[in-house]
Amino acid sequence: MSVLAISLDLDDTLWPVDPAIRNAEERLDEWLRERHPAVAAAWPIPALRELRDAISRERPDLAHDFTAQRLLTLERAFAACGLGAEHIDAAFEVYYAARNAVECYPDTLPALAALAARVPLVSISNGNADLERIGLRHHFRHCISARETGCAKPDPRIFAAACERLGVAPAQVLHVGDHPLLDVGGARDAGFRTAWLNRAGLTWSHGRRPDFEVRDLNELAERLFALAA
Repeated sequence: MSVLAISLDLDDTLWPVDPAIRNAEERLDEWLRERHPAVAAAWPIPALRELRDAISRERPDLAHDFTAQRLLTLERAFAACGLGAEHIDAAFEVYYAARNAVECYPDTLPALAALAARVPLVSISNGNADLERIGLRHHFRHCISARETGCAKPDPRIFAAACERLGVAPAQVLHVGDHPLLDVGGARDAGFRTAWLNRAGLTWSHGRRPDFEVRDLNELAERLFALAA
């Protein structure tokens, strides 16, 4: 198998996303209690979660854009308390800074360095993480996001966007991700090679198996390098 480039999912592939989201919610709640106590009282963390979920249901056109969903959530929360949109940017920055304060899995940094030294890397993410803020941008040739592309995995168009940026054919790209359907299924249907990052040791039960199944990124790098040798 000739791999000329590797695409990687971000959330739950390079770092666990749930702790980052919880931290972001908590930091925002602290900021609201200090700066806008009426909003904090009316919209504690569970209520803001419910509001965001409601907006997600109301606005399927924003399914690919978590940033827009979050901004609209804040807009409605402030408006319900009689406050204008001038506060939204500051509130979102508090949330977003904490959302990007991720803790990478132990294998992430060494594996990214090793892989990036061999082939170009591109990220393909449905989320709104910022690799520049996180400090990993230098490992990646390109960053493809659902928000910028206008569609989310498993839509083949987001994978095609990565190929266009890289200038390589789909069959020459290996996509790595944790989600059997969004990552493995979506990439396979787009013509990519696939690697399922199965950190939890789950059993594959989604039809045709991926080209690789690995427990961490170091194992993936070792297997790819062995094949290349």
